[in-house]
Amino acid sequence: MTMKVLVTGGAGFIGSHLVKILVKKKYTVIVIDNLSTGNLKNLKQVKNKIHFIKSDIAKNKISPKLPGNIDYVFHLAGLSKAPESIKKPSKYFRANVKGTINILNIVRKIKIKKLIYSASASCYGIPKKIPTSEKGKIQNLTPYAFTKWKAEKIIMQYAKKHKIPSISLRLFNVYGPGSLSSSPYSAVISIFVKQRKSNKPLTIVGDGLQTRSFVHVLDVVDGMIKAARSKVKNEIFNLGSNTSLTINSLAKLF
Repeated sequence: MTMKVLVTGGAGFIGSHLVKILVKKKYTVIVIDNLSTGNLKNLKQVKNKIHFIKSDIAKNKISPKLPGNIDYVFHLAGLSKAPESIKKPSKYFRANVKGTINILNIVRKIKIKKLIYSASASCYGIPKKIPTSEKGKIQNLTPYAFTKWKAEKIIMQYAKKHKIPSISLRLFNVYGPGSLSSSPYSAVISIFVKQRKSNKPLTIVGDGLQTRSFVHVLDVVDGMIKAARSKVKNEIFNLGSNTSLTINSLAKLF
């Protein structure tokens, strides 16, 4: 029997990679995306193999469009530009918190096997200990970090109250094909790739001694699918590399 999967934010950078792997693994895939940051071009090679719903999860008009009997829900929809969230905190609360509550209210009416949430390691702020434990101190330094963490807390509360098996994955700096390099909020690897291809000097902000843990998007997708298929439930896991790089050492690799 074919497993049926719902992916919110499935036209985005990480979501589209997840959708393509799920299709390759013969899952029946339903994608919800309002295309505010995602792009249907990301799903071009699988567009005839998925069921796509253009919808804003924060508007709570999704359920009539959804088919029943969904096995797994991968919740990736949301906004992720930390600097922008400082200027528009209410926009981020609506997308990341209200949107998550709407998804949970739909999911609790469907008997699913598991919900996988893409949380953010930004909840640790500037951690004192590296590698950072899941028990590390929460230091939300931006509205983005707060809204992703708040949504995670709500998911864990729903998991217990409404018996929705859930796993939250706190993603570190995800890179790979399709990551945007055109905006001022882009990940440093995407910017370096664009600058290298254009034969431009690499831009290093500050002294370049700041460190980041990077993880490839396909490793993230693999982790998400393994989390869904595992027997583990109602837990929180970091998903990143076990080592950190300085921006200077990253530039040397390029």
